[in-house]
Amino acid sequence: MTLDNLLLMVPFTALVGGLIMAFYRLLIGPSLADRVVAMDLMAAMAISIIAFFAIVTDEAVLLDVVAVVALTSFLGTIAFAYYIEVRKT
Repeated sequence: MTLDNLLLMVPFTALVGGLIMAFYRLLIGPSLADRVVAMDLMAAMAISIIAFFAIVTDEAVLLDVVAVVALTSFLGTIAFAYYIEVRKT
């Protein structure tokens, strides 16, 4: 393992660790709002992992995937926020 590979594995491992912790919060979240925030965080982590992989492999087409996932995640978060607001009343 070269130093370059080691330096690439450190941020990737941190992103995957954050994704696992967010998934844990998604499973045990005491309220629906906690679960929505955890799902949004998981989407942000997935976007970061895909973008990191696109930069490392020099694949520009993956950045289109990042844009689609980001827009879908944003719309999903807005939909859940609307659902939580409507459910209160």
